Amino acid sequence: MTTARADAGTVIAESDRLACDRLQDAYASCAEIVRARARNFYYGLRLTPEPKRSAIYAVYAWMREADDIADDPGLSQADRDERFGAFEALTERLLDGGNAPADAGPCWTAMRDAIDRYAIDPEDLRKLIRGVRADIEAGDRVEFAARADLETYCDRVASTAGRICVAIWGIRDDTQRARARELATVRGHAFQITNVLRDLGEDLDEGRCYLPSDLLERHGVTCADLRSWAKPAACESALREAAGWAARAYQESAELDEMIVPECRAAIGAMTDIYNGLLRVIERDPSRVVSDRRVRLAGWRKVAIAVRAAVTGRAAQAS
Repeated sequence: MTTARADAGTVIAESDRLACDRLQDAYASCAEIVRARARNFYYGLRLTPEPKRSAIYAVYAWMREADDIADDPGLSQADRDERFGAFEALTERLLDGGNAPADAGPCWTAMRDAIDRYAIDPEDLRKLIRGVRADIEAGDRVEFAARADLETYCDRVASTAGRICVAIWGIRDDTQRARARELATVRGHAFQITNVLRDLGEDLDEGRCYLPSDLLERHGVTCADLRSWAKPAACESALREAAGWAARAYQESAELDEMIVPECRAAIGAMTDIYNGLLRVIERDPSRVVSDRRVRLAGWRKVAIAVRAAVTGRAAQAS
């Protein structure tokens, strides 16, 4: 009997070791996806201490898989719908406490663990899915009538991610949790509107324009005018108004950084400074967004921002 128990214990220990190895490999794969695909976010996210960093990497890899299904030009609409339906069903399986199949891919193994470890609101994951599904269903017919419609889109595809990050990073004072979620929503609007402006030329080439119709009408321009920069003064004024929305959202959400636990503050600070830097580049010359020169910050500037954020974060921890 003693031998049998010892053998059983050995089997269980070996099973635990294999599960741990599989989880570590899954998180390593997610980290590589972030390093290769996140570009601007990577410089901030990597300042998050472990194990929170790996959890956020898992969320990003999960989001990236959803976006890749939506954006894959090689998929027919029927295949896209089928694959995204499977993605949604598998997400619900995790939220119901189940495990992903072994062949589902590493991000699912890592997401299972992240959901177990952190207070991620399932509705944020579902909202992000609804946002990507809306993009899929819209195809090349993306059209927002007003700013409120754009902000609904921003909430689904960006603010959801912000609220998830805040849940993983942690809040210093639990009584501020609801306020932190509100500010994360506003910060998400700032990030996504910055993205909309930065990617305007590429989106217009694909037949999509995420700027609201009433904004264009106020300034007397069309999507075609923006792409050709046919009316420079009007095009510039339209983009400056949209840039103003993002700038105010950065300002209105400024207190969010101080709410984050000190050891994770550097991450959100670096990400915000990088995106705010992109916005300032656009404000200096709005025509850049439809030129051949993609709006970006030089690598050395991102590194400098990350280093400065890390130093500030260490000072916050020491205080």
